[in-house]
Amino acid sequence: MDNIRIGAAIRGLRQEHGLTQRQLADRLHVSAKTVSKWECGQGCPDPALWEALCACLGADLRKLLQGDLEPGRPDPGNMAKARFYVCPMCGNLLLGTGSCGVSCCGRSLTPLSPAADPEPLNLRVEEMDLDYYISWDHPMEKGHFLDFAAYVQDDRVLLIRLYPEQESAVRIPISRGDGVLYLHCTRHGLQRHRLSPPRAPSVTKRPRT
Repeated sequence: MDNIRIGAAIRGLRQEHGLTQRQLADRLHVSAKTVSKWECGQGCPDPALWEALCACLGADLRKLLQGDLEPGRPDPGNMAKARFYVCPMCGNLLLGTGSCGVSCCGRSLTPLSPAADPEPLNLRVEEMDLDYYISWDHPMEKGHFLDFAAYVQDDRVLLIRLYPEQESAVRIPISRGDGVLYLHCTRHGLQRHRLSPPRAPSVTKRPRT
């Protein structure tokens, strides 16, 4: 544990939040002298204080313990580079559009990688009013279902949560240009399907009901 790096990280975060050493000390019920020692690298917070310290500073515990506050690469703004993360503990779904560290339930998450051999879903695209109605052949039962769908284009991401016993279909607004449909199976992982709805030969006009 590098006390100098941790101290510098605490000082930087404290200043970002506009807090004095006294104000931070009061929130943690320690003395301002104690905070000063931390920031000078002359000691580290007691383990019992780390959770409260991170809450005060809006910090990620792992990063703070490493003294690592280096900014990531700037977000390129290209939604086509979207990355998806699913927490294995709580099932939380997270989305990132650039290089970043993502964690949930105290665990570092890695982005999902599309399967090399996607399941044969027999995707069907139909036009319905101002939407495309996309359906597939896949179980939607507890323990084996698609839990989210994401339609990604260069400037937008449409993220849809799916649940067991739900219809095996999603609706997405009609838009120009190609897109990529991601489907995540709770058993077989992420699948990636290129879609070109405006020119897709399988598109059929569904009558309004």
